[in-house]
Amino acid sequence: MREKIDTRAIGLDVGLSFIKWLTGAENLHYGLWDGLEVTAGNLRSAQDAYTTKLFKMLPDGPLRILDIGGGAGETARKLLDLGHSVDIVVPSAFLAGRCRENAPAATVHECMFEDLQVDKKFDLCLFSESFQYIPVDIALQKAADHLDEGGEIIVSDCFRSKGFERQKVGSTVGGGHRIGTYRESLAALPLTTVSEEDITASVAPSVDLEQALFNVFGHAITRIDTELGQKKRKTRWFIKRALATVMSKRKRFRLHQRLMEKTRTADHFKANNVYLMIKLKPA
Repeated sequence: MREKIDTRAIGLDVGLSFIKWLTGAENLHYGLWDGLEVTAGNLRSAQDAYTTKLFKMLPDGPLRILDIGGGAGETARKLLDLGHSVDIVVPSAFLAGRCRENAPAATVHECMFEDLQVDKKFDLCLFSESFQYIPVDIALQKAADHLDEGGEIIVSDCFRSKGFERQKVGSTVGGGHRIGTYRESLAALPLTTVSEEDITASVAPSVDLEQALFNVFGHAITRIDTELGQKKRKTRWFIKRALATVMSKRKRFRLHQRLMEKTRTADHFKANNVYLMIKLKPA
């Protein structure tokens, strides 16, 4: 039986390698752009500003922290440097490996958060752009179950606002639970909101920067396609046939849209999404 190619792992590997080359760190999260020009050269500064703001929400330490969906371990490494102890939950074998290399002092649990089995209690459960990948009620209840007395939960993530709509295929950033679903689930649980801050406008320029990057790739592809059309028509025909064989018409349309158009913008993001930094604690 032929093994299936793990395109997700390939994408993560390439994405993290590119980000590390560009910024020196393996962060794939949004940046905080207040006072910064929206350029690739400022991405590291914007992401560092986001992390600084996130860490200001932490209770007094040192803390036992459960970093849920810890990415490549960059946040955990910084938390360890501040004197906290960190357990990371990450379902991807590739990302678990990056966590072990970037934050060797952390304990890495390679599993879905829903499947986590651990006897430890924590002072803080942290969802930094990982909350959207877990069913709301499970995420909140399981996090609460892992808190020690006096513990807190931090959720920093994107939600779909009340006005969310897909006006065009691929044009809206789809990640995140509906904000109404989150509020309904929260109301049904013995948790209370300590603080909630809307930082949508501050992170939204990240969408413009990402789209600009895709357009750079699109420009390169267009330039190559034009040259092939003029000088290597048979080669161009075979390439187009090959793409049609391995990709559906819908996928080709979405790829073309991401590479050639400017359908995802900061303004569109602000109209359809809301990015919140939330602190919760057991009632």
